[in-house]
Amino acid sequence: MPRTPPDDVTALEGDSWTDVESVRRPSAIAAGQGSDERRRLKAQLHQQLIAGMDVSVLGTLSRDELRGEVRRMAEELCQRSSNLLNRAERERLISEVLDETFGLGPLEPLMADPTISDILINGHDVVYVERNGRLERADVAFTDARHLLHIVQRVVGQIGRRVDETSPMVDGRLTDGSRINAIIPPLALDGALVSIRRFGVRPLLAADLVQKGAMTEEMAAFLSACVRARLNLLISGGTGSGKTTLLNALSAFIPADERVITIEDAAELRLQQPHVGRLETRPRNVEGLGEVTTRDLVRNALRMRPDRIVIGECRGPEALDMLQAMNTGHEGSLTTIHANDTRDALGRLEMMVGMAGFDVPMWVIRKQIASAIHVIVQTSRLSGGARKVVKVSEVTGMDGENLVMHDLFAFKQTGVDDDRRAQGYFHTTGIRPHYLDRLASCGVELPVQLFERRILTSACS
Repeated sequence: MPRTPPDDVTALEGDSWTDVESVRRPSAIAAGQGSDERRRLKAQLHQQLIAGMDVSVLGTLSRDELRGEVRRMAEELCQRSSNLLNRAERERLISEVLDETFGLGPLEPLMADPTISDILINGHDVVYVERNGRLERADVAFTDARHLLHIVQRVVGQIGRRVDETSPMVDGRLTDGSRINAIIPPLALDGALVSIRRFGVRPLLAADLVQKGAMTEEMAAFLSACVRARLNLLISGGTGSGKTTLLNALSAFIPADERVITIEDAAELRLQQPHVGRLETRPRNVEGLGEVTTRDLVRNALRMRPDRIVIGECRGPEALDMLQAMNTGHEGSLTTIHANDTRDALGRLEMMVGMAGFDVPMWVIRKQIASAIHVIVQTSRLSGGARKVVKVSEVTGMDGENLVMHDLFAFKQTGVDDDRRAQGYFHTTGIRPHYLDRLASCGVELPVQLFERRILTSACS
């Protein structure tokens, strides 16, 4: 158990306990110096707790038991300085020390805020968060660069990764499902750069996206029909445009009796089906060994008797294996890709297939793409932070050596409002889908009138 702290209120300086009554001023917090004073008191309290720990028994306690013991010690130490801190200040100080000891330090309040979707750290004293699609400066900071680096190393250590001068970049998934990416000096010139992508407690469904104005009911009906009819879907878009969110939403339409294998760099997908196998890539270790790539997992997934394969993001030579899987009995598969437009997505796909190292004529690659990819969905993060499905296109085949595709739905931006938020409308192009008969043969009936040329009304219009 942790040792009993000394009788007097002290702080650890070097290797000795020294009295700190002379340097603590009770009026500091009330006199406008609260932030610096609380930071100093927190550091002193943290040092006292560390010095009071009996390290021989730490391994015998569970995390909850250890946290309880640390809180008890912190409360006892704070009670002995009751003349310096009031009850609310003591509780806040104790919470901060516990966050420092077990959590993410200054980031804990941000991680507990459900309205925050992204946390972006630019050095120890600059932290931004994204709320409702907009970035704003957060009123939190780390003590110094060393403090930030310590928190980053603790976090990535908990997920089995490491970050130091020999391995200054790391990407991984936190225990709550959030995704963290960090890059530290010497690659980051002004201090560690950290981004944490957070996800809601409940995955958004297609109905939620319609309600939020990300797409219309007609678009949701068509995309859900494509998933149920086992068409292969490619979701393209930029970073933070909502590709993974849309992929999660569309995966809800996969029948519960099908076996689904998901493959990701850092697991973000949360499929609701009962029969899901989740695979995650692994980076190489310090010796440069042990790496498992997306391509390795795609090849292995083909031996796992999947009905569908869902790849979180296609970004390299695994594109060739993905196309082969879609063309060899694994229809209804889904993946995402970084691209600015649905036509650009096909160009990027061609380039990534070429990265596989095979000397294949371009017309052969395009023929593989034409037979594998049926529908491409473009997502975009518009001015003001709104995420929308800005285009739904279908690939209908080849004309000579060129791929042929048609736009079915699109979003037209007409301007921005006074808050710089994008304004516009959804519309249909008037083109009847090439795969409408296939949808009907699979028992998914969609009226032809759904695709008549017109402006569509979204839930947020």
